[in-house]
Amino acid sequence: MRIRQVFAAYDYQRNQPGLSEIQFCVRCGTRCSLREDAGRLRPVCPRCGWVYYKNPTPAVSVLIIDKDRVLLGKRGPRSTEEGKWCLPCGFMEFDEDFITAARREVKEETGVSVAIDSIVNVAFNYLSPGLHALVIVMTAHIVSGELKPGDDIIELEWFPVFGLLPEMAFEADVVLIERYRRGKLQGIPVQEDLSGMGPPV
Repeated sequence: MRIRQVFAAYDYQRNQPGLSEIQFCVRCGTRCSLREDAGRLRPVCPRCGWVYYKNPTPAVSVLIIDKDRVLLGKRGPRSTEEGKWCLPCGFMEFDEDFITAARREVKEETGVSVAIDSIVNVAFNYLSPGLHALVIVMTAHIVSGELKPGDDIIELEWFPVFGLLPEMAFEADVVLIERYRRGKLQGIPVQEDLSGMGPPV
């Protein structure tokens, strides 16, 4: 299986982001106008010069394996792909490094604490016209706690890695699990000591 790192849930090449959603400057409140900047039309404040750059959202996803079982969560109401299953995942906060974000998201969604083992992929998901995500994918193992769904996850279940998966929310998760099945999931180490960096874990 070839490595895949870009996934699209819609025709993103026809998407023209950021032209109508920002009308007023977030700094001074002046109505923005469209101006070419770095080869693209962008909302620009004529008063203070602020430019709206619509960037992808950084996120994390965590593959937790235990005795050839993979932990998946069922997505709840008002979440992207409601009712489908995914790896524990979520968006990074501004003051978080990706390891802290991964631990926090797992704790919020599953109730357990994990140790991050390795980084196994960086993927880009074109999820919708309003949401493009750059995702750092890691492996982890549980160190404490009891499984309890939380945040936007309404159900947790261990599924056999080598069995049938439920209806999955994100193609990137399916490809990752398939790579694990084939023994082609190689990772790089993560920084172990995060003392003094970011919020408490």
